[in-house]
Amino acid sequence: MFRELRSEVEEAVETALSDLGLPTDDLGVEEPPEDVPAVLASSVAFRLAGEVGAPPPKVAVDIAEEIDATPYDYLESAEPQGPYVNFFVSDAYYAETVAAGRDADYGSLPDTGKDVVVEHTSANPTGPVHVGRARNPILGDSIARLLDFAGNDVERHYYVNDAGRQVAVFTWAYETFEESDLPDPERDRSDYDLVRYYRRGNAYLEDADEEDAAAAEEEIAEIMQGLEAGEEETYERVAVVVDQVLGGMRQSLERLPAEFDEFVKETSFIRGGEADDVVDRLQASEYAVYEDDAWQLDLSPFGFEKNLVFLRSDGTTLYTTRDLAHHEWKFENYDEAVTVLGEDHKLQAEQLDAALEILGNDTSDLRQTFYSWVNLPEGGMSTREGTGVDLDDLLDESVARAREEVEERLDSRIRDDELDEDDIDRIARQVGIGAVRYDIVSKQPTKGITFEWERALDFEAQSAPYVQYVHARCRGILNEAESAGIEAETEISLLDTDAERDLLRVIARFPAVIEEAAEDLEPHAVATYVREFAETFNRFYRECSVLNAEDDDVAAARLGLVEASRHTVANALSVLGIEAPKSM
Repeated sequence: MFRELRSEVEEAVETALSDLGLPTDDLGVEEPPEDVPAVLASSVAFRLAGEVGAPPPKVAVDIAEEIDATPYDYLESAEPQGPYVNFFVSDAYYAETVAAGRDADYGSLPDTGKDVVVEHTSANPTGPVHVGRARNPILGDSIARLLDFAGNDVERHYYVNDAGRQVAVFTWAYETFEESDLPDPERDRSDYDLVRYYRRGNAYLEDADEEDAAAAEEEIAEIMQGLEAGEEETYERVAVVVDQVLGGMRQSLERLPAEFDEFVKETSFIRGGEADDVVDRLQASEYAVYEDDAWQLDLSPFGFEKNLVFLRSDGTTLYTTRDLAHHEWKFENYDEAVTVLGEDHKLQAEQLDAALEILGNDTSDLRQTFYSWVNLPEGGMSTREGTGVDLDDLLDESVARAREEVEERLDSRIRDDELDEDDIDRIARQVGIGAVRYDIVSKQPTKGITFEWERALDFEAQSAPYVQYVHARCRGILNEAESAGIEAETEISLLDTDAERDLLRVIARFPAVIEEAAEDLEPHAVATYVREFAETFNRFYRECSVLNAEDDDVAAARLGLVEASRHTVANALSVLGIEAPKSM
């Protein structure tokens, strides 16, 4: 409804401006200031004041008087307020909002017919997922969920770096050192077990004398060259390490949750010949140069000062070379490709785009979003010497702190009669992990984050628990109503208080929020919306009793509004990858 209403408003403004003989290139339709009870407003009077030769408030009056709302289904009136023209809606708009909101899929958009691949996380398989990189799977998974909810057929991919030097070092170390050479693993899981070999190998390479280090480097180089030569035995050796580590990493990621449809390995593009094909085509291009014992692309015509190396002197390809083949594969199989990258990869991504153009690709369907790092406050968590803080550490502590908070809030009677230990464990997990996800995804990706427990787990402020509690409250009201035999109705004429109308307005915005957030790859816009929704619902809850309403008809109408609220908050949380608790 909101999108249709926006179209009606834009058409009405455009018609009014045309009738007044004013330019219609920018209509200024936007959400109104917070203190305005309208659904939409136009700020076009600011733009036209100079041209008309009158102050903005006078221009707004003229435009409002020219607008005719009668041809429209949802637009009821337009009124000037200062420099704005405010738009108010009909009961039909609100009625259809509640009717749509009572559908469990409310907010989801029609099928676009587009196949979209979202590549995210793609951390090197060299050990457990670190807190600093946790933003990638949370942001990437949320983008994938958002695009899926917006009507796209989405696949989630993890691109596995199983052909680079780090993995070669890992494989060599795994085959070289004994269990007795290693400290005890920090957790009983494959990634924590094997990372000990990787750390031991790197320490050895740093500390060994020149002769021993050279011998080790020769073995590592042989592994890399074996991969490039397509040696099946070398692939199998590397896979022993990579697959075990990935198995453990997946367990961490699934806790978030961040799940994947496919793990695409770099080596598949070596084995299939696609990387060699990329090398041949780049060498034949006008941008290819051989300098410093390596084949490079001169990207200065694209505005880059630094060349892009795509083939080493020993004939081995680089990560970028294989990633070019990977992206061409994406273009062949998907309508749109989205990649989530750390801010330190921005230059590489821009060079990749230029190389793809040199190879003759249309990159307009390649979309990249960049994020800054997640930090922890000094003293916020204990760190293991030499390892930092792993994602599992963060999630464990968040769940533990959430459990303490939940137990403090539980009245003993409620616990004894309604919630057992399993319920408390469930709520602690939902709230604890939800707090981490929301605190990270709610920020603009390019802004750095310092994760703070007090803010993330605040039940009374801008946090996941605050929003999750609204869903639990809606469920509680609906369950009590069912027990009392009250059935929800869509009767808008009985919902006439400011609190009820405010809630209707914010519910109606949800599909448009999804549409715009998906277009911009900005799940944080959904997080902002659902927080505003929670604030609006809580005002409604305080001011408008549902089960003890003045009569049964009002109770039924408000119950319909609660049902629409439950689906709105549940679906918004789902898009963000946060569970909606049935009780808290």
